[in-house]
Amino acid sequence: MNIFKLLHRFIPPYRGQVALNITFNILSTVLSLFSFATIIPILQLLFGITDMNSQYTELVSSMPVKEYVEAARGNLYWYMGQLVTQHGAGLVLFMLGFFLVITTGLKCLCAWLANFFIVPIRTGVLRDLRQQLYNKVTRLPLGYFTEERKGDIMSRMTNDVNEVEGSIMSTVDILFKNPLMILIYLVMLFLISWQLTLFALILLPVAGLLIGRIGRSLKRTSTKGQEQTADILTQIEETLGGLRVVKAFNAEQKLQARFLKLINETRHTFTRINRRYYLAHPVSEFLGTTLIAVLLWYGGGLILSHNALIDASTFIYYLILFYSIINPAKDLSKASYGIRRGTAALERIDKVLNTRNNIREVPHPIAIKSFNDCIIYKDVSFAYRNDMEVLQHINLTIRKGEMIALVGQSGSGKTTLADLLPRFYDVTHGSITIDGKDIREAKIHDLRELMGNVNQDAILFNDTFYNNITFGVDTTQPAPNGHSWQEAVERAAKIANAHDFIMATPDGYETTIGDRGSRLSGGQRQRISIARAILKNPPILILDEATSALDTESEKLVQEALEHLMKDRTTLVVAHRLSTIRNADMICVLHDGRIVEQGRHEELMKRNGYYAKLAAMQQ
Repeated sequence: MNIFKLLHRFIPPYRGQVALNITFNILSTVLSLFSFATIIPILQLLFGITDMNSQYTELVSSMPVKEYVEAARGNLYWYMGQLVTQHGAGLVLFMLGFFLVITTGLKCLCAWLANFFIVPIRTGVLRDLRQQLYNKVTRLPLGYFTEERKGDIMSRMTNDVNEVEGSIMSTVDILFKNPLMILIYLVMLFLISWQLTLFALILLPVAGLLIGRIGRSLKRTSTKGQEQTADILTQIEETLGGLRVVKAFNAEQKLQARFLKLINETRHTFTRINRRYYLAHPVSEFLGTTLIAVLLWYGGGLILSHNALIDASTFIYYLILFYSIINPAKDLSKASYGIRRGTAALERIDKVLNTRNNIREVPHPIAIKSFNDCIIYKDVSFAYRNDMEVLQHINLTIRKGEMIALVGQSGSGKTTLADLLPRFYDVTHGSITIDGKDIREAKIHDLRELMGNVNQDAILFNDTFYNNITFGVDTTQPAPNGHSWQEAVERAAKIANAHDFIMATPDGYETTIGDRGSRLSGGQRQRISIARAILKNPPILILDEATSALDTESEKLVQEALEHLMKDRTTLVVAHRLSTIRNADMICVLHDGRIVEQGRHEELMKRNGYYAKLAAMQQ
């Protein structure tokens, strides 16, 4: 990815700031030319060079440009010669010094203003990139995260974005400033002596080829470094998540050795990257100094041979301007290294941004605002990617107000069958309809607005009780039934048997519950999850083994809350404990991705089939 594509991708929203930045960079560079030009008359005064005796020439607009410039220069020296004659050289030196201070001050002000307008571009582009990445991650289907490592995704969202900021965006101001400075200085050098400048430019391609060769492999090595950083984050995330198991199996040393090997490999990679990166500055400085030395030899030889193209003081000004090109050129060479490093990180980010979301909405979706009749699974089959089908030819009708239970051995497809309803995945064959409307034709937001989920692992956030319970509703809108949102939250918590333990905390509903609800017991987390579903008040409810991980006392409290929640709702229950679904309107037994039995508890027990065997094993 070259720099022009990068600029075209990131810069368009900030055209105004870019224009102001370029304007002030041009002004700063032009003012630096004037401040450097002061060195010529100062040297001529100090060394007694006789240009001060120039004759005054009337300036006429019809004069050729070169003659006009020469006449203006001669008039300036004539005026300074008059001042030296009348007031002495000291006054002229003071005036030249004052002019130098003023032009330098204006140059510094313009340079600051140029940076002032580049800062919103840098910070804005990084904000846009972070937001794009976060939005993409939140929109991607669940299937993407089952195949990708969480540590790698976190690395792309943190380290890679920081690398873009440190490597690419830090060079944006250089790219907007230094090429302008080099161009303006080169134009001035050609005006002073095109022969000398042409000689100098012949040497530049040699330096450019050497610098380019040093940085050619930097991008490839940087990609490897970013991947290794992602591996480190993955291991840290897995270690923190499984710390109980690590300690139980005395596996600390094993993991420490694995981590040490990983960080040593990462250190080796980044050592190579940074050594090559830091080589840019000394190499470019050495080459620049070599060029200056060659110019001193060549230009000085011309002056000493009395065949000078320019006088000695102008030659010194020429050398100052040429040396002023070296620093911008060095920064550009470092910027090119930075862009290679940042591009490697950006390509990893783009891999996420360009991931195709296979859960897609049709251009003109059907409105589904309510649930009035039934849900129908018609000849539904499903497979993850190109794997074997985990569901095969499922036919199921769920009528409004019914409680349908899905039971079966682990891996039989219960959770997958439930996940197809809110379109966490799309069926690979067949269809699912709500009130006769195919859910693939509906707007995803409207579809999921009809549903509430309570899962085995209660997903809570490091926030207050209040914010966790209101997570699924828009609190900027009026609360239902004319209540305040606080009253609605408390009512939902009471129904979920959560109000008492919430009020026992120091700040009540404003108490923060910790990372993933770590300050709560399993039963308390589950009841907060149920309160969240109650407040949302969805017509369709999906319960995925909501009590399977709880102790007996917690299960009783949660089961009571669930019964309140399921009242007058259509409920799809995934259950391991058959005791919790005895009263279901219909129980569907799944085996190897197929529904092998359907009916009420009593009917299925009499058949003495799969369901009866499951019940017997649990007893």
